[in-house]
Amino acid sequence: MNRFLVYLIYNLLLPVVLLVGFPRFVMKGLQRGGLARNFRQRLGLYQADLEAKLARSPSTLWIHAVSVGEVLVALKIIRELRRERPDAGIVLSTTTTTGFRLAEEKTEPDREQVTVIHNPVDLPWITAAALRRIRPERLILVEAEVWPNLVLQTKKRGVPVILVNARLSDRSERRFRKFGALTRPVFSLIDRVGAPFEVDVDRWAGLGIKHRRITLTGSVKFDETPEDRPEAQVEELRGWLAGQDFPTAGRILLAGSTHAGEEALIGRAFLQMRERFPDLQYVVVPRHAERAGEVFADLRQAGFRPILRQPLKESPADEPGEGVPCWIANTTGELRAWYFLSDLVVVGKSLRGRGGQNPVEPVVAGKPTIVGPHMQNFRPIVAALVQAGGLVQLEDDGEASLVEAFEHLLCDPDAAARLAENGITALAHHEGAAARTAALILAEEGHSLV
Repeated sequence: MNRFLVYLIYNLLLPVVLLVGFPRFVMKGLQRGGLARNFRQRLGLYQADLEAKLARSPSTLWIHAVSVGEVLVALKIIRELRRERPDAGIVLSTTTTTGFRLAEEKTEPDREQVTVIHNPVDLPWITAAALRRIRPERLILVEAEVWPNLVLQTKKRGVPVILVNARLSDRSERRFRKFGALTRPVFSLIDRVGAPFEVDVDRWAGLGIKHRRITLTGSVKFDETPEDRPEAQVEELRGWLAGQDFPTAGRILLAGSTHAGEEALIGRAFLQMRERFPDLQYVVVPRHAERAGEVFADLRQAGFRPILRQPLKESPADEPGEGVPCWIANTTGELRAWYFLSDLVVVGKSLRGRGGQNPVEPVVAGKPTIVGPHMQNFRPIVAALVQAGGLVQLEDDGEASLVEAFEHLLCDPDAAARLAENGITALAHHEGAAARTAALILAEEGHSLV
């Protein structure tokens, strides 16, 4: 389809979508906080001091990351970019308030050169206003976050657009192929793509990006260095547990990034292990911290005495209650640190949810890791890890399968250690991905190819 027609359709439909989705946006903002703060930035409007700071920068690299996971990837790339280009100003934009808070916190020491903003709404006059103020030398999009108007407005200014850590799930590829007439004219504007896996190279090529523009960089998410280890955060969490009746010699079964129904399911399997392994303790990190009340109620009903990392507004949640203690980390930005603190991990959205969450973070942390059968969003890496003996994937989402996996790994510490070691070995080829991605961004041939 002609690019003009694609953008005409997109710009006619987008305002309607925004209006329909606005109540949900407000509700999420109220739940997660930060609704009003910097709302003007979403309209491409900036405070005078911020505009002055942007105007002082002789060159700017604009990196866009949606939420917490993408921000963590962006931070690794920023570290490498600053090593290569210490004089460059960097703008890091995020879509969600949780991503914004994490980005601000992590870039505090570099505030003079790294500016955190909310991503502008993808309407042409708003993205144009943002680009006039930021004046980027490059636009770097993390993963598959391709906003049509932002990309087009950037290209009109002769600025290269680079897509990095561009993982493409089966589901996303099918969706893009289904609407190929609409997506190809947009994807063809991208100058370069840094793909984490071989399968991603072929997928992006099939969506309208020429092979010569795609580079296999490895996954930045899996490029772990000693300085990436959240040591201070791990110690903070260890201290919190010590103050919350956590047994001194307790081992942690961590349910990470869980979705509705999974906390109680994993908890019931845990309780079956409890008599044989009394030192085993249960910690839950829900995918969405605002579900804490629901998680609390489900676990209490399952026979637990939940202890919350952050208190709830509802007073019943503060009652001591009876049952086996468990700990709920209803916070944002601490999941990686919890993985390093754990002894055995179950990754959520793979049992009661669909598609799965990132299984690699606990593997990188050197922990024996279990996932359920529903890992469609991470199929290539799950298959590679399972084949290498570095991950346990359950054949079904039943409680009995969880119990069997727990029993095997808890009864055979050597098997658990081998599982963790095999996982780290399987991911070793991603080492250096952040540096390779930074090189791709800064390469002279990154200038416009369209």
